[in-house]
Amino acid sequence: MNTPQGGAAMMQQWTRRVLGALLLLGGVGVVAMTEQSVLDHRHAAARHGGQILDLGEGGPPQAGQHGYMVRVAGPVKVIEEPYDPEFGQRAKTPVLIRHVEMFQWREVRVGSDVHYELDWVDRPLDSRRFAQPSGHANPESFPIRGKQFDAGLVRVGGYALSPTLVHALPGGDPLPPDFKSVPPNLAASFSLYNDHLVTSVHPEQPRLGDLRVSWETVPSQEVTIFAQVDGDELVPAAHALDGKGYELQTGERTLADVVPDVPDAPSFVLARRVAALLLGMFGVWLLMPEGRRTRLDLMLAGGAGVLVVAAVACVLWLGTDVVAGAIWFALALAGLGLAVWRLRAAA
Repeated sequence: MNTPQGGAAMMQQWTRRVLGALLLLGGVGVVAMTEQSVLDHRHAAARHGGQILDLGEGGPPQAGQHGYMVRVAGPVKVIEEPYDPEFGQRAKTPVLIRHVEMFQWREVRVGSDVHYELDWVDRPLDSRRFAQPSGHANPESFPIRGKQFDAGLVRVGGYALSPTLVHALPGGDPLPPDFKSVPPNLAASFSLYNDHLVTSVHPEQPRLGDLRVSWETVPSQEVTIFAQVDGDELVPAAHALDGKGYELQTGERTLADVVPDVPDAPSFVLARRVAALLLGMFGVWLLMPEGRRTRLDLMLAGGAGVLVVAAVACVLWLGTDVVAGAIWFALALAGLGLAVWRLRAAA
C-alpha cells in the first residue's frame, strides 16, 4: 500500500527525470541550432569566396586577414593619378578614358530603303560592306585610338584596389581637355571646340575623315566593396561559386545590402556551445538514479552529457569542416572516456 510519502517521492523522481530529459534535449537543441547557423553562414559565404569579415571603413590590413572576404566602405582615394601621355592629359580620378571618333559615312536602313549620312562614329566603318559603296568610301583605320588609363594606385580604407575592382567603379563624367598640355606636334593638328579636340579646319562643318577626341573620367566617390584580401590589396575571389568573386556598390551599404543571400553570422557562439554542454551535463545528472551523490557520479554525468552533445555537433560537421568536426569528435571521445572510467571505478 502506497503511503503519501511514497507517492510524493515517486512524483519527485518522475519530475526530476522529465526535467533531466528536457535539459538534455535542450542542450542538444542549442548545440544543433548553433552549429547549423554557423554552417548556413559558411555555406552562403562560400558561394561568394569564403569566410567573411565586416570591416566597415577599415584600417590598415591586419595579420590573419589574408584570404578572407571583407566588406570595406569609404571614399575612393587616388594616390597615383592616371595620365594620357600622347595628349598630356591627367586627372585626379581612378580611371581616365580617351574617346576617339571619326566623321564617316554611315549606312542607314529603314525597311527596304537605304540611305547614307555623315556622322561621328567611334570605330572604323567598312564601307566595302555597304550596299552602295561608290561615293561613300571611308578611311580604313583611325590614326589615333581610344584608350583607358588607370590610376597607379587606388585605395578604399586601408586597402588598394586590384585593376578589376578599379574597372568596376561606376559612373562617368566628361573632362574638358587642357589644351595647354597637348604636345606641340598634336596641338598643330588639333583645335579646341566644345570640350573636344578636333582636326576640322572648320569645327562647325566637319569633313569626311576628321577626328574628334574627348575624355571621360570615372569619379572618385563613396563606395562599398566586398572582395577578398590579398596582402594589402582587395581582389576578386578566384574560386567563388557565384563566378564573380566581388560586389561593388555606391554609397555606404551594409553587408546585408551587398550580399543579401548570406545570413548574419550567429552571435555568442562560444557561450551557446558552453551552455549546451552544461545543459547536457546537468540533464544527465538529473536522469541518474536517486542515491548518494558522489564526486564520481558528477564525473559520470559530465562525461555522458558531453558525449551526447558533442556527438550531435560532430555529426553536423561531417564532410563540411574537418577541423571543426575533429574538435567535436575529440570532445565526444573525452566525454566517453570520462564516463567509461567512472563506470569502471564504480565496478
